[in-house]
This record gives sequence, C-alpha cells and structure tokens, in this order.
Amino acid sequence: MKASPGLAVAGAAAGFAGMLAMHTLAVLGGLARTGPGMPAAPASPAAPGASRPTGSGGPQHARSGASRLPDAGAPLRTATGTSVQFAYGRLAVRVSVRGSRITNITIATLQTLEPTSQMISEQAIPVLRSEVLAAQSANVQGVSGASYTSSAYAKSVQAALDALHVS
Repeated sequence: MKASPGLAVAGAAAGFAGMLAMHTLAVLGGLARTGPGMPAAPASPAAPGASRPTGSGGPQHARSGASRLPDAGAPLRTATGTSVQFAYGRLAVRVSVRGSRITNITIATLQTLEPTSQMISEQAIPVLRSEVLAAQSANVQGVSGASYTSSAYAKSVQAALDALHVS
C-alpha cells in the first residue's frame, strides 16, 4: 500500500512543530505570556526601591572585581516600557539598569493574535534581549522573520530607558 505524500508532509510538520514548541518553552522558561486563553503575567512581588540580584551577579562575578566598575555601587532601577501595538499583537518590556548599564530585560506583556505570531515572538525575544544587553542600547538589528516584533521590542526598550533617564 502506498502512503500519501500529503500525510507524510503533515506528519513531519506536526512533529517539527511539537519539537519546536518544547524547545521554545524550555529556552524561554519564565517568559510572561498573556493573550486569548492564557493567564495574565503575575505582578512582580518586589517593593518599590527593592532590588533582586540578576543573572550575572553571582559569586564568581563578585570575585572578578565588579566593585571597580563605575556603576557597581549604583542602585538597581527598573521601568516598564510603553505597551507597543504591532501588526500581530502587543508587547511591553521591563528594563532594569544599574547606573547607566542595562542589567536585565524581561517581558511585561506579550499578547498575540494567533499561535504562529506567539511562536515567532517567543523565538525572537531571547535574541533581541541578547542584542540589547550586548549593545547596551535599544538600537539593535531586528530578527529576520520577526520584524514587527523586533520593532515593538526596540520601541518598548527605548521607552523604558527614557523613563529611567538612560541614553
């Protein structure tokens, strides 16, 4: 009996999508997602003015002479950027800075219109986060195939930096 090529392609696509979804969820971990059928992101429990250590502030960082950095003694400040409407949803980021150095970026809001947009955004956001942290600026290259998400991310980051008075 001869198998239909359409069934083989559909099966391969379904398997790929399942693996991609599992990988994406494993990589993103705590990415806050909201939208139709998804719960809202929990509010941050930190009190105003309180700070939590970020990923790079571990013990080996303290031994590396981090206290000699110009911003090392500055307080950790956080602001949420403008919620930016883009072609396939809405996005807002939360930016943390110490002095003028961007130390962390998280997603405050991500609402998408359909699952494909959600998947594209979830793949692009970690890349965009890395680019902003490396460049220490919202002026970064966008992710190919996610130009709307990239633009919204950059605008929200810049709005948070403006609120924090960081250029």
